[in-house]
Amino acid sequence: MDTGAAPVGPRLTPQLVMGLLIIVVGVLFTLDNMGIAHAEDFLRYWPLGLIAIGLVKLWQAGRGEAGGFGGVVFVAAGAVLLLDSLDMIRVTMHELWPMLLVLFGASMVWRGVTGRRAISSDSTATVSGMAILGGFKRGNNSRAFKGGDLTAVMGGCEIDLRQASIEGEAVIDVFAMWGGIEMRVPETWTVVNRVMPLLGGVEDKTHPPPGVTNQTLVLRGFAIMGGVEVKN
Repeated sequence: MDTGAAPVGPRLTPQLVMGLLIIVVGVLFTLDNMGIAHAEDFLRYWPLGLIAIGLVKLWQAGRGEAGGFGGVVFVAAGAVLLLDSLDMIRVTMHELWPMLLVLFGASMVWRGVTGRRAISSDSTATVSGMAILGGFKRGNNSRAFKGGDLTAVMGGCEIDLRQASIEGEAVIDVFAMWGGIEMRVPETWTVVNRVMPLLGGVEDKTHPPPGVTNQTLVLRGFAIMGGVEVKN
């Protein structure tokens, strides 16, 4: 019997890619300290990480999730920075700042073109957001919330899910690094915390549901020198 539960297996998300990249960087520095390899020889390719994140977001967009325009931005930025890091081109912020206007305008066009399609496909069933050196606040009132992914790098995310409802189980992948993620959930939800803190913290301030409930929110991911907080 179909209970409407969201899949709980491994999901390919930007958070997963970031976690893998951090592990790779840690391994490189460890090998460098041991005299086995020179980290600088590999770190010049760091923009490949941005390209990988962008490709994941584009892949998610192809499956009907949000983040398509952000994926294009990450891939383009990563490609330019990679060429600059390899000395194939030379760019400066003075030369690139007009691109911010282009991206802002392109974002408005993207939302205008895809807005109607997103409404018809119930895009509110998932939540996706990435805050880097900034922050955002969002709400969600989906009657069949499925989960999503949230990233905060030197920034903050505030998500209000108190008007949403789950049919079975939903999964949110989180990644907080030098930043924070705050979520508010209904009192009828059961929160299962599977977030791993690394020099960071995860705090569940929710109250147990008053009775038996079939609405479960599973949190997965990492809090690296950052924090994740859930409350009613």
